[in-house]
Amino acid sequence: MMYNTKPNIGNRFVAGLVDYILIYGFFFMYVYYVGSPNDEGGYTVSGVLALVPILFWGIITVGMEQLFGATIGNLLVGLKPISLIKDEKITFLQSLKRHLLDPIDMFLFGLIGYITIKNTEKNQRLGDIWANTIVINISNQKN
Repeated sequence: MMYNTKPNIGNRFVAGLVDYILIYGFFFMYVYYVGSPNDEGGYTVSGVLALVPILFWGIITVGMEQLFGATIGNLLVGLKPISLIKDEKITFLQSLKRHLLDPIDMFLFGLIGYITIKNTEKNQRLGDIWANTIVINISNQKN
């Protein structure tokens, strides 16, 4: 099936902003409340406890996409990623690939993502290209 994709730059920016405000908010609160004061005036979390923020990132991004078909931010703005391979919900590996490239796609306030979305036929960012996914409006109908 073919989907009519649109860049949805504004909605995609808001979705990413919502998701990463949640992730960074959790990270900073976690380090502050669980961490130990260090010599530089900040806080440090080490050992197994340092894995908790990474696990939280995985739940908010990959986990949400697996459970609900989209992250919290995407659900709020009416977007969802779909697989170009199976024409259905994305797999765990596709979701992981999409989000492993978030730091590159969001570099310089999303400039890399913006450029790739605007200049690819299916309006994909780097993470979508690697994962063979596209992002569609939830209300979009198949063509």
